[in-house]
Amino acid sequence: MDGEISLLPLLQMAAARKKRFYLPVLVKPFARSLRFASFSAKSVLRNNRFTIPEPQVKRRAQRPVRHLDLLLMPLVGFDRHGHRLGMGGGFYDRSLAHLHHRTAWQRPRLVGVAYSCQEVPLLPVEPWDVPLHALCTETGCFTVGP
Repeated sequence: MDGEISLLPLLQMAAARKKRFYLPVLVKPFARSLRFASFSAKSVLRNNRFTIPEPQVKRRAQRPVRHLDLLLMPLVGFDRHGHRLGMGGGFYDRSLAHLHHRTAWQRPRLVGVAYSCQEVPLLPVEPWDVPLHALCTETGCFTVGP
């Protein structure tokens, strides 16, 4: 969406290795957080209220974010400290708020995916922001954090 790096090649490569993928879905018309629905080449997609395609599945087939092992997050901007800039809706931060209360068990692992030109020296941070564990660009991947 809007210049975000495409994860489609990664999805295709990993699907060949029998990995399962889930895409974010808005639960209700005015949902403020995300759930995740299984995605494959056969998935039926429909546009949500922001015209972002999402899998069309029943609620019982959706998973909360804490059930995922890894979350790849396309970004608008990032810094080397793991701070990220998205589209501004706060959906990921609200969905990942449970990570603020966990110290030993961090699930899912958060990996930002962006172009290297989207890096900025430092982003402002709010108390509700959930930082990334790692970042990947077309030039390489690196871990972030203390």
